[in-house]
Parts: sequence; structure tokens; C-alpha cells
Amino acid sequence: MLVYTTLFPNSVQPINGNFILERIRHLVPFADISVIAPIPYFPSINLYQRWFEFAMVPHTERIAGFNVDHPRYLVLPRIGMTTHGLSMFAGSLPQVRRRLRAADYDLIDAHYIYPDGLAAIVLGTLFNKPVVVSARGSDVNVFSKFHAIRPLIRQVLARADAVVAVAQSLKDLMIGLGCPGEKITVIGNGVDPVKFKPEPRCTARQELGLPTENAIVLSVGQLLELKGFHILIDAMVGLRRLRPNLTLVIVGEGPYRPRLEKQIRNLALEENVRLVGARPHEQLSQWYSAADVFCLASSREGWANVVMEAMACGCPVIATPVGGTAEIV
Repeated sequence: MLVYTTLFPNSVQPINGNFILERIRHLVPFADISVIAPIPYFPSINLYQRWFEFAMVPHTERIAGFNVDHPRYLVLPRIGMTTHGLSMFAGSLPQVRRRLRAADYDLIDAHYIYPDGLAAIVLGTLFNKPVVVSARGSDVNVFSKFHAIRPLIRQVLARADAVVAVAQSLKDLMIGLGCPGEKITVIGNGVDPVKFKPEPRCTARQELGLPTENAIVLSVGQLLELKGFHILIDAMVGLRRLRPNLTLVIVGEGPYRPRLEKQIRNLALEENVRLVGARPHEQLSQWYSAADVFCLASSREGWANVVMEAMACGCPVIATPVGGTAEIV
């Protein structure tokens, strides 16, 4: 099986798309798997840190036992997203051809309907390979609302041999886009009970340097506006009056961090809110175990892996009923 997705960990961004890594890791007993994980092209000039990281990703590497190729594709801002699928196809064509010459893969397994799914469909047509595409969230929730992208998504759904949705809500949306319901299988993301399991709260707090007496609310995710961290910070103003020793801990990193830091300063919440940055995925179990409650205030989700992880660690969950979250809690 040849996995094709931009959402996959690499040596520069080790937590990117970890949920896909976890899924295919459990397929190893049943299939020989390699990965094509395209990366946007950016020159090796540190003009903008977020994009410069792409330039630092090696063209080939081994991640968690998988051979991973990182072909480059052009992202053209002025033209927009309509070119990304075909650009991704053109950029990864040499690596896919080389992989298929080395081993006769039976299937292309693509994650993210657009642009990854469109590139995979064209590759599957060219090399006469069946293609399964998985819908993950914003690829259907958001991109299908763009007039120029919607027809491309419909084309992917029509031409794919099978479709996977990580939540029933995504299946319903894809049926609305014209995909036959019998073509779609709902397979929610799982959670590894070996990696995510309850630990003694006091021990976890001591090892993480968290106050042992305070009540702790935890939230985990990339620092983006849609994740709703600003809502939790606003809520802390009133909650602090009721529980002066309440602490909000936010684990994650992202472009919204300066906005959140300013909000914390303006509300004088420096003693009550902690932005601790990104943490390795294998360390998150300790953070969930240290918390009294986990809260996710997202405005949209596909299948919130952090909710599954928190529950597996015995942490109560409060979450907005968006996407597949209502199917979990």
C-alpha cells in the first residue's frame, strides 16, 4: 500500500499528522506500506520561519519504520488553491513512478480529499491503481464551500474507488456533495491504550512542574483561532472569581500565539493561564493525567483526537458539539 498525504510527521515537524501515522502503524501486520508525503516548495532562505521549515525537510527519510519521500510542489498564492492538486501530482510523479517500479503496490491510500485526494486520483488513473481517499475535516467542512474547489472535491469523490470518513457528520456532508452513501465507510480515529492511559495525578503534576493544589483545566491543539483558546481565556476571568486557584494550561504552538499572549496580559491572567508550547505526542498522556478536566472549544473539527486521548487517560471532557466530537463524548 502506498500512502499519499501531506499530513504526516517529518523530522522538522514531528507531530504533523500523527493521527495518520497511528492509523497506518496498525496496518503493518496486514500490508507492506510506504509513504509519499508532499511538501510545499520553499527556497532555503530564512525569510519566514513557517515556510522555511518546509525547506529544511529532507527529500527522503525514515519515520517510525516507514520509508517516506517528500517531493516538492509549487504553491502559487496569487492563483490560489485551485492549482494545488495538479501541482502536487506533477511534483510527486517522479517519486511515485520510482516507487511503483521498485514494488507493485496494490493500492494508493490518500488522506485529505483535496488537494491530496485529487493528486492521488490522477496518479491512480495514470498508473492504473485503485485509490481510497479519507476525509479528515476541513477538506470537506471548509473547502467544499469554496466555489472553485467544490467541483474538484466532487470529482475526487466520484472517481475514488472507496471513501473513508472519520465521522458520520463528514459522511453526511459528502452524501450532500453527491457521493453515494454505500461508497463511504465511517472509521473514526482510534487511540493507543498503551500510549494513552491514566497516571497518578499528583505524580504527573510533579513531573511536569504543575501546582499540586490548583484545579487545572487543560486544552491541547495547534494555536489557531478556530480552536477557541481565546474563548477559554475569556472564560477564566469569571472562573477565577469563583476559583482563585484555577489554572488553564494550553499545550500547543501556532501562529495565534501572539494574539493569545496579548489577551492574557490585557486580562491580567499571567498567574492563571499557561501557554506551555508544543509537546511530543508520546508525552501528552502525562498532561491529560495531570488535569482535572479537558476542554475543547473548537468552532469546527473532523474527529478530535485530543478528546479520545483525554478520555483514554481518564480525564473528563467538555467540548463544543462540532464535527465528530458529539459522536465521541
